[in-house]
Amino acid sequence: MINALGLLKERRFLPLFVTQFLGAFNDNLFKQAMVLVVVYQIYQDPKYEQSFTAIASGLSIIAFVLLSALAGQLADAFDKTRIIRIVKTAEIAIMLVGGAGLLLAKAGHTNVAMVLMLGTIFALGVHSTFFGPIKYAILPQHLKEDEVLGGTGLVESATYIAILLGTVLAGFMKVEHAVIGTLVVAGIGWLSARQVPPAPRQGPELKINYNPFTSSWRLISGTMHIPRLFLAICAISFFWTMGIVLIVIFTPLAKNVLTADKHVATLLTALFSVGIAIGSVAINSLLKGHTSARFGPITVMIMGGFVMLFSWLCEAWTPAAAGHLYTTLEFIAEPMAWPLIAALVGIAIFGGMFVVPLYAFLTTTVHQDETARTVAANNVVNSGAMAVGSAFVSLLTNWGVGSTHMLYLVAAMCPISAWLAWKLHKACD
Repeated sequence: MINALGLLKERRFLPLFVTQFLGAFNDNLFKQAMVLVVVYQIYQDPKYEQSFTAIASGLSIIAFVLLSALAGQLADAFDKTRIIRIVKTAEIAIMLVGGAGLLLAKAGHTNVAMVLMLGTIFALGVHSTFFGPIKYAILPQHLKEDEVLGGTGLVESATYIAILLGTVLAGFMKVEHAVIGTLVVAGIGWLSARQVPPAPRQGPELKINYNPFTSSWRLISGTMHIPRLFLAICAISFFWTMGIVLIVIFTPLAKNVLTADKHVATLLTALFSVGIAIGSVAINSLLKGHTSARFGPITVMIMGGFVMLFSWLCEAWTPAAAGHLYTTLEFIAEPMAWPLIAALVGIAIFGGMFVVPLYAFLTTTVHQDETARTVAANNVVNSGAMAVGSAFVSLLTNWGVGSTHMLYLVAAMCPISAWLAWKLHKACD
């Protein structure tokens, strides 16, 4: 078995790795720049801030719900590399629109800027919908069976390193520089996509169903009746429902509970991304390249414990003086800062260890001509679960439920995820 890092020397993996890395980086550079502009410059009300992040997340999710079935069919029916190149071309146009929105927001043209920025979020959701199934489904086509888990771990960890870099840079770049950066990275991503080796259709010709509703239903019903896929998809869906709650509340929590400035919010998001990247790589070492869910129950329960600890630490946090937000140095000088950071990183590490083997199940337990549709079916169910989670956050926010109490919802879902992972382990291992 080639060491997972050794795949980075292989043309059958490296261009795809770079392309998806740059795409994730660009997506998060734009999103973080937008969220920081909205939370720290436009809105000054915790409810509006949290509702905006929920709406933005919901728009991205809608694309997955409506188009994942079509994306999966196209990826299994045509050359996956050709679709990658089309998607990366579209990214350049999307970033032009998003950049205009950011510049208008800074100039104070809030209404037009909001339309352009939220439109860009939806378009990025479409972009990810068509690229998402491919970045996993193409791996069994280019890698050997005992390399797929390692390749999946590298893709997953690189995604979160990209989130880290995009998030950090957005926190420290001027809006104008962020706009230029997204366009430059989109261009480089287009070039790297040209180097991905061909991945032609496998198996018989597939008839495409373009109806988003009937195709989604057939895709899900054609996948979820298989017990191991049903359990893996349900476990991933619960994980991302927990994830969407964390994503929606995170920046408002940093500002309104931890009373910290945008640089601290950026730092905490970056540390979370590092943690997931570490967990994604670590689980491959533990499993030695074998796709297994045996560590799933314990890792997600430990994650739940860290969520509870993080919530308690947030509730006990000493806020800054009225009208002041902690700077980075002031924040880390607080006695509870390091335990809080440790708890956050713990959530991320064990979350990464939990979810990576589940994605590997989706691509290694079906025929190669079905991998993209299997990942797409997972995306549809995940997106539905995330939409429910996002809507629930908005509802709880309107009822006056604070960010720290929403963390208990995340912790309460961990035992369910552990039970699903245990069932999957028993069914497959």
